Amino acid sequence: MIDFHAHVGIPAAEGIARNSAGWEDNQAALARRYRDPATAAHMASVASEWDRRLTDLDERIRFMDDAGISTQIVSVNPGQYHYWMGEADSAELVGCVNAQLARIVESAPPNRLLGLATVSLQHPKLAAAQLERAVERDGLVGVQISTSAGGRDLADPAFDGLWSAAKRLDAAVFVHPLGCPQLTDRLAPSYLNNVVGQPLETTIALSLLIFSGVLDRHPGLRICAAHGGGYLPHYLGRGDHAWGVRPDSRTMAHPPSWYLRGVYVDSLVHSAEVLTNLVRTMGPDRVVVGTDYPFDMGETDPAGAIGAVRHLTAEQRHAIAADNALRLLGPRATGRHS
Repeated sequence: MIDFHAHVGIPAAEGIARNSAGWEDNQAALARRYRDPATAAHMASVASEWDRRLTDLDERIRFMDDAGISTQIVSVNPGQYHYWMGEADSAELVGCVNAQLARIVESAPPNRLLGLATVSLQHPKLAAAQLERAVERDGLVGVQISTSAGGRDLADPAFDGLWSAAKRLDAAVFVHPLGCPQLTDRLAPSYLNNVVGQPLETTIALSLLIFSGVLDRHPGLRICAAHGGGYLPHYLGRGDHAWGVRPDSRTMAHPPSWYLRGVYVDSLVHSAEVLTNLVRTMGPDRVVVGTDYPFDMGETDPAGAIGAVRHLTAEQRHAIAADNALRLLGPRATGRHS
């Protein structure tokens, strides 16, 4: 089994962030997101455990062995995106993260880990160059990005260079949000910035990529959306209907469902019924395993989750467990997974 959605922590990167202009404002924004007293208390209680599990390779391998995971595709904890940083500081941070991530992959037993880079998404031209270096120099197999940065959504033309680089490099792009910035205050109670905000951000990002024509201009991108692709796969009919009846919604060549079925999504939806519907909508060739290791909003029994999906053949279950991830990663994973 290949786990496409798992995270690592890079302690050295936090030292760079703390010494950067804007750190205090970033901490204030974080406090707003977690201002619910119960949320703040819980986050404080699990911080040391999460920090340990994000960095302890032996514990990670034990989890993988227990869960039947042969390979994890690891990406940095999204809390370390730090898209608020200026260009020079962010370049230093990203260089540190990607170099350390490459070392983590190399220090693991053969074929157990592959890495997704991070980039300075708030500085689009820099981000494209960073992706190229991470893939060509550091041996990483793709990139993890959030749904927006620097006031720009992923559909902004400023990111065309990044999409072109990803296509040219055959690099996978894992879209993983960090909360829902425009709704931080409304979603502060009950950890809703994560519970509702994460899938909502993914829904918006995918919709904008589709309706803006990005996927027409950059066909063949290897995109995977976290958290089951958000809510979009479960409400496709509305977008298709709008495309059919409204000229202002017919801004791309095909209906939204046509594009969505060219995207991959992970299996992290926490419900056998929802996952069954997701597989039915996306197709069993477009869903990959995701655990969100090591966080409490993750999946500790991915094999059980896939096993609970109804009406699948053994071949389709194997596709979700491993083959789809290999196809998503493309030639970058060839010979690097047992």
